[in-house]
Amino acid sequence: MVIGCSDCCSRTGYDSIGNTGPRFGVRHLQCILVFFGLAVAYAMRVNLSVAIVAMTDCNSTNPDFPEFEWNESIKSYLLSSFFWGYVVTQVPGGYLSAIFGAKYMLFFGVLICSCLALLTPFCALTGGWKMLVVLRAVQGLCQGVIFPSTHTFLSKWSPAEERGRLVGYCYSGSQFGTVVMLSVSGYIASSPLGWPSIFYISGLAGILWSLIWFFLCASTPAQHATITPNERRYIETSGQLRRASDAGREEFAPRPNLRTPWRRILTSLPFLSLLLAHCANNWGFWTLLTQIPTFLKNVLGMDIKHNGPLSALPYFAMIILTCAFIWLSDLLKRRGSTMSLNFSRKLFNSLGLWLPMLALIGLGCITNNGASAKLVIGLLTLAVATNSASYLGFHVNHMDLSPNFAGTLMGITNCAANVMSILAPLIVGLIVKDETNASQWQIVFFFTALVYFIGNFVFIIFGRTSVQSWNNPSSSTQTRTPAADEDEETERAPLIDS
Repeated sequence: MVIGCSDCCSRTGYDSIGNTGPRFGVRHLQCILVFFGLAVAYAMRVNLSVAIVAMTDCNSTNPDFPEFEWNESIKSYLLSSFFWGYVVTQVPGGYLSAIFGAKYMLFFGVLICSCLALLTPFCALTGGWKMLVVLRAVQGLCQGVIFPSTHTFLSKWSPAEERGRLVGYCYSGSQFGTVVMLSVSGYIASSPLGWPSIFYISGLAGILWSLIWFFLCASTPAQHATITPNERRYIETSGQLRRASDAGREEFAPRPNLRTPWRRILTSLPFLSLLLAHCANNWGFWTLLTQIPTFLKNVLGMDIKHNGPLSALPYFAMIILTCAFIWLSDLLKRRGSTMSLNFSRKLFNSLGLWLPMLALIGLGCITNNGASAKLVIGLLTLAVATNSASYLGFHVNHMDLSPNFAGTLMGITNCAANVMSILAPLIVGLIVKDETNASQWQIVFFFTALVYFIGNFVFIIFGRTSVQSWNNPSSSTQTRTPAADEDEETERAPLIDS
């Protein structure tokens, strides 16, 4: 699976332990399941973004279904309410997945959310927008465990040599789900099935995935019934890079029931820079995700049937670029690049945050000058798609800093980052009073570009990739010098996507 892995190991002093496992093994099946799990989760997360256009303007879709007179303020509450619950279960999700296993946290999170998706039309019709806000908040509670549990899961199943690749492919499932939902929702709403079927279809897909996941997945390689001994040995011994001289060292031995060093985590400068980068990323990503359908409809005058596919185009491009950035990372590794892991993370993070920043600046400059729809859509696509490079940047950095607490770190950063997801639609609602006013959208684009710039700039200055001393609380008295960190990063340099 990993081309040239043995060469990398020999050059850096790291030895592979056991064989490399099958080219396609159980670990890949688990990652495929994660991919589709994130796809159905995101489909249920974003279904309201397109459905709300049909729910408030049935004349553009199917007039045979109820229409709701919701103003922009109510729409903002509906679009942000998901994240009210989502932020609450982030940290508990990472903690509980380490105790009870990521399999069960992901299973119950998706299953309950899917059942609630089936109830969405009923709640909207009987309880109005207030009951729908409550339902979306509860769905957020269920999905809040998904990303932290996924990080915990991948920290167990992804060998160090394949980490960036597998993480990138898995998390691209979220874009796949977004593409599918945004592409088909407009057509579904215009069909005889009407807008309620948008929620029925996504809910049934989630229930189907949950059943498949329950029977084919295991939280760790040791718990999987059909994994081969060779593949299990490869995964477990590659969980952290180590040299032959590291064998038997306490630092690399399994350490169950570790106490989470909360104070040291929350005062760690590398972690805080990661936290800010994650917040900046979410602000930009979710501003675009929730507002693109409205922008296309009111500024560019595109109807709902064409709105969905155009809204999905940036996320389809994001899937393609995710594969391209992973290929670039592998290419650098195979050619023996002397690029350090630290520089690699910051390079891809800069591509993932500053390319969208430049696209948004360009978008802000042309939006108020009667630019063609094709140019606007092209810049929107560039702004969203190039964000995929961050999968090889801050998104993997949790595992770099602390393999033992990767899920907990993701829970903390994703919790804070999704506060941005709550604020972004609300701030847009305050700025954009007239949805047909291009000047007001210009302010939104410039402000989002500024957030992208600050988030990545701080990550470049203070971000690190070396395992932090608090990863092993019992060895907290041992200190790591900057020189030692630099040496370790240099040794790990060819493993660009680890």
